[in-house]
Amino acid sequence: MFKNHPKGLFVLALANMGERFGYYTMLAIFVLFMQAKFGFSSDATSTIFGSFLALVYFLPLFGGLLADKVLGYGKTIALGIVVMFIGYFLLAIPSGTSMGAKVAMFGALALIAMGTGCFKGNLQALVGNLYDDPRYSAKRDLAFSIFYMCINIGAFFAPSAAEAVSNHFLAKDGFSYNAEIPALTHQLMDGKISQEGMQTLTALADAQGYQGTDIAAFSQQYLDSLSTSYNYGFGVACISLIISMLIFLGFRRLYKAADKTEKEKAKEAAASGKTSDVIELTPQQTKDRLMVLGLVFAVVIFFWMSFHQNGLTMTWFARDYTDSTVTGFGRFGFSLLTLLPFILVFYGILNVITGKTSKSKTTAGIVAVAGALLAWWAYAALPETMRITPQIFQQFNPYFIILLTPVTVGIFTWLGSKGKEPLAPRKIGIGMLIAALGFVVLMIGSFGLPTPASLESTGGVSTSLVSPNWLISTYFVLTIAELFLSPMGISFVSKVAPPKYKGMAQGGWLAATAIGNYLVAIIGYLWGGMQLWVLWGILVACCLLSAAFLFSVMKRLEKTTSEA
Repeated sequence: MFKNHPKGLFVLALANMGERFGYYTMLAIFVLFMQAKFGFSSDATSTIFGSFLALVYFLPLFGGLLADKVLGYGKTIALGIVVMFIGYFLLAIPSGTSMGAKVAMFGALALIAMGTGCFKGNLQALVGNLYDDPRYSAKRDLAFSIFYMCINIGAFFAPSAAEAVSNHFLAKDGFSYNAEIPALTHQLMDGKISQEGMQTLTALADAQGYQGTDIAAFSQQYLDSLSTSYNYGFGVACISLIISMLIFLGFRRLYKAADKTEKEKAKEAAASGKTSDVIELTPQQTKDRLMVLGLVFAVVIFFWMSFHQNGLTMTWFARDYTDSTVTGFGRFGFSLLTLLPFILVFYGILNVITGKTSKSKTTAGIVAVAGALLAWWAYAALPETMRITPQIFQQFNPYFIILLTPVTVGIFTWLGSKGKEPLAPRKIGIGMLIAALGFVVLMIGSFGLPTPASLESTGGVSTSLVSPNWLISTYFVLTIAELFLSPMGISFVSKVAPPKYKGMAQGGWLAATAIGNYLVAIIGYLWGGMQLWVLWGILVACCLLSAAFLFSVMKRLEKTTSEA
């Protein structure tokens, strides 16, 4: 899987992994931060969250144009890292709840979005350029699978980093996380708290070890401590960006040859008197390719609208409807000390199965056994009952990607050897069908639960809590869908994009993602009086209809892909 690739792939993948680690650390706690600090309603939170995600994924369209026409890829990427750093630094500074604090937050979000716009699409375009070399072109899909797995290695550690930083600073102030306190506190501040809610808040203050009688003072202290702990969590992104910049600039020689736009290639060829190696397409070919890209972009909008509920409604589901304690074997998935050795077990077993020599199989078997022993030792040392926070559930999607990427790559490679591997558009269509199945799982787990609106008077947390396994299972199925869709989609854009518009095309893929991310807010607006199973059913319908549309134009998509 990792053999015979240009070294530049791993430099770019590691630089991207660092940036994504910081981004997903921030995203894991962003919604919780806004509601705890400012008391935003679900509608307001949904609007801000959806708008921010939309900008993060829409601005790469302009970042791609900036690189294609003006600065080139490398300079635009470096500029993006600097701008993102300033944004995260502003977000990491503790502040009050005044209008000035809100303006500072929105300014920080704008900078993060602009920096990502310069960084993300252009880094993907650089990866694609590495595989324009005929020596590596056959490994393009595999390269983007590796690149995507590295993104998710960073994303896997992010929720744990956010949780560790937040819990650490809460504990320094003598507090521990409780999902009910922020909502009840804001009701108290607004003079809207019920007698039942006041009794609940008083009991929660006692549980936190508060010795006084002024519940309003306790509430303010708790909110200040929790908000500050989230600010410091955002600061993790600043450190990760410094590491990304060092990797990107320090090993530039390994991808320097690919750091050329088509405009730069043509200019170099003209200066040297050589024939340009820029591939010229006819106007009709360019139009056909752009049309095909547009059709795929239209479909993936609805995947991302569904998938990125993980940072919004699925986080609320984790906070308000999912058991916050785990016992028995359920503890295994909530500790890095057990999850990391299990990766060794999984990869060891895979290599025992796929190894070509007895030596490699023996080594893989030893690694698997060692991993199993470490995992069991770590599991035995876990406390009998573990408390978990809502953001920790976001580790499961990237974790499953780390495990399942070699499996899907192996399956596609095996199908390819038999001439039966589906082209990227068909993989995307299959991914949409699998995504629908993921939300069917959450629908089943939500039957019989009260509506969010009915819980407002008691802090928003249901007395009927479901097993964490419902969310974990949903993340597992959605991860399979993502592996069929996202890395394949990035590779598809890299292959089909007209040569003169590579950066812009990658930006177009991300712009389609942006629209989907903005539509995330629509589901957030429905969070209230609607039954939860109906809410998830809307996402099932969106995924199924999108898949139906894609398969209806599949012949045209596959024809253009084959000719590219």
